[in-house]
Amino acid sequence: MVDYLQRAKYFRTKKRLGQNFLINPEIISDIIEFADIHSEDIILEIGPGVGFVTEQLVKYAKKVIAVELDEEAIKELQKLEADNLEIIHADILKTDLSELCGGKLKVVANIPYYITSPIIAHLLGEIDDLDNKNRVKIENIILMVQEEVAHRIVATEKSSGKQYGLLTILSQFWADCSILRLVGRKSFYPAPKVNSALVSMKVRKEPLLKLSDYSFFRKVVKAGFAQRRKTLKNCLLNAGFNRDKTENAITKMGLDENIRGEKLSIKQFGDLSEVLKE
Repeated sequence: MVDYLQRAKYFRTKKRLGQNFLINPEIISDIIEFADIHSEDIILEIGPGVGFVTEQLVKYAKKVIAVELDEEAIKELQKLEADNLEIIHADILKTDLSELCGGKLKVVANIPYYITSPIIAHLLGEIDDLDNKNRVKIENIILMVQEEVAHRIVATEKSSGKQYGLLTILSQFWADCSILRLVGRKSFYPAPKVNSALVSMKVRKEPLLKLSDYSFFRKVVKAGFAQRRKTLKNCLLNAGFNRDKTENAITKMGLDENIRGEKLSIKQFGDLSEVLKE
């Protein structure tokens, strides 16, 4: 049995990089299984750290491209000496995936939690970024995130509390999202303060909705969630939308005039955007 904990303890983790190394062998083997790796697959691993998942990925994939920011972690990764491992010392948020390889990529990412939203936006593109170069390269993404964030990614307008929001729409607009399993904090070293979850994001070839103006839709969505305590109508007015058009659109869609943005499904936001645009 591999003792990941002892190996992780040798390495001085850096709080500023949000480093928490996955040391649970059961979760590592689940990641490999969920990633569904075939012998011709190219895997992009984001934030490989000292390589506990990497050393399993290289056994199954044609090639593993590991993008890591920490120089000391890279020295550990280099010890793996796998012919099919390419290590790139870079910030993933500044990395153009279209330049990494010829074919499609499957992404496996155990990322610092404080940059989850920027990473999802970087991989999928914003909702009005129809020709995003990174997204075109990706088949699917297996992502380790905070449990709370996982629930936000897969939320619907019927979800409780503040789960449903901009991150939900960004994620689901370009990917089919599901929670694969929950992961306890003791599966990491050092143990984070929160529980985690593994999320699958299967990238769509087409956006979730067919719309006449995606940038306008993005503005409507952003306005709808800008002030959660306010009604949808007031949120739209505060964002500079025309009063008559706004009131007419809400009436035309048969919505309660006091409805809040978080009660609209993604499709209803699409419909609202089209009616407002008319």
